[in-house]
Amino acid sequence: MNWDDTTDTDATGERLVGPVADHEDQAVEAALRPKDLGEFIGQEKVREQLDLVLRAARARGATADHVLLSGAPGLGKTTLSMIIAAEMEAPIRITSGPAIQHAGDLAAILSSLQEGEVLFLDEIHRMSRPAEEMLYMAMEDFRVDVIVGKGPGATAIPLELPPFTLVGATTRAGLLPPPLRDRFGFTAHMEFYEPAELERVVHRSASLLDVEIDTDGAAEIAGRSRGTPRIANRLLRRVRDYAQVKADGRITRDIAAAALAVYEVDARGLDRLDRSVLEALLRLFGGGPVGLSTLAVAVGEERETVEEVAEPFLVREGLLARTPRGRVATPAAWAHLGLAPPRSQTPGNGQGDLFGT
Repeated sequence: MNWDDTTDTDATGERLVGPVADHEDQAVEAALRPKDLGEFIGQEKVREQLDLVLRAARARGATADHVLLSGAPGLGKTTLSMIIAAEMEAPIRITSGPAIQHAGDLAAILSSLQEGEVLFLDEIHRMSRPAEEMLYMAMEDFRVDVIVGKGPGATAIPLELPPFTLVGATTRAGLLPPPLRDRFGFTAHMEFYEPAELERVVHRSASLLDVEIDTDGAAEIAGRSRGTPRIANRLLRRVRDYAQVKADGRITRDIAAAALAVYEVDARGLDRLDRSVLEALLRLFGGGPVGLSTLAVAVGEERETVEEVAEPFLVREGLLARTPRGRVATPAAWAHLGLAPPRSQTPGNGQGDLFGT
C-alpha cells in the first residue's frame, strides 16, 4: 500500500468505520471471539441477566428460553449467540432472515434440529411473513404444520420438533411484530460501548494478535471506534499494519494517531463522508436548516447514503440534528471543525429558532 494515498476505506472498499462486517472481519472475529460470558467485555447488565437465564436452565436440565438480542451492528450479538450455545453445551445452527424466504425453508431447518440445539437467526426482522407465522408455533409448541399439496386437496401434516433455543438478532427491533417479540423469554438490548470498555477490547485483541500496544495507544484507538468493538478491532488491524511498516511494530498514541490520520479517521471517529456532510452543512448552508436531498447533492452522494450511513452517527454524537425544516448543525459541529458560527447561530442570537424551538 502507498501510505501517501489517504483513504477511509479498507481493502474491501467498505468504510473503515462502518459497523457491517466484511469477509476479513468475519475471519478475524472468529479468532478473537470470547468463548464464555466471563471473557465477554462490556454489556454488564445483559451479561448478568443472561447468566441467570442460562444457569437456571442448566440447573433444571432444560433448554434455555428463546433469546432476542437487539442493537446496532458490531456490538456482539453473534458472539453472544455462540456463547449461549457454549454455556449450554449445545451445537449451534446459524442462518439469517433474508435467507428464509419461504415457510418450507424454515421447516427444513427446524426439522433437522437436534434436541437442545441453538438456532441463531440473524436479522430476524427480514424474514418472510409465511416463515414468520410458522415460527410462532415452533417457538411456543415445538411443532410445525407442513402443508402437502395445493388447493382444496392440501393437507396439513403436524411435525413435532425437539426442544430448541432460538436466538434472534435484529438491528431494528421495532420492525418485529408483537406476536413474535412476545414469544421470546428473554429480550436484551445491546448498548454502545464506553471508551474504557473498548480499551479493554483493544488490549485483549492486541494480545491475541500478538501486537504490542501501550495504554495510550489503546485509548487512542478506542476513542475513535464509535462505541463499537468491531470497529475497534478493525482500526487495531490497520494501525498494526502502519506500525509494522512505518515504525518498530509497537503501537503508541502517536503511532495510532498517525495511522488513523492516513485513513482519515479523526479524533471523534468521523471519516471522510461524515466530515463532508458537516462541512457542506456548515460552509455551504451556514449550518442549515437544509433539506436532505440538497445536502446529498452537495456532497455528491445518494440521499440514502447520507441518511442511513452518515447521519446516525452524527446525530448520536450531537453534531447534527434532524428538524421538520431540515438538517441543522449544532454548536458542537462548528467547534469540531474549528469554524465560527454566524452571529444568528451564536447563543442568544436565534439559536433556539434554528432548532425550531
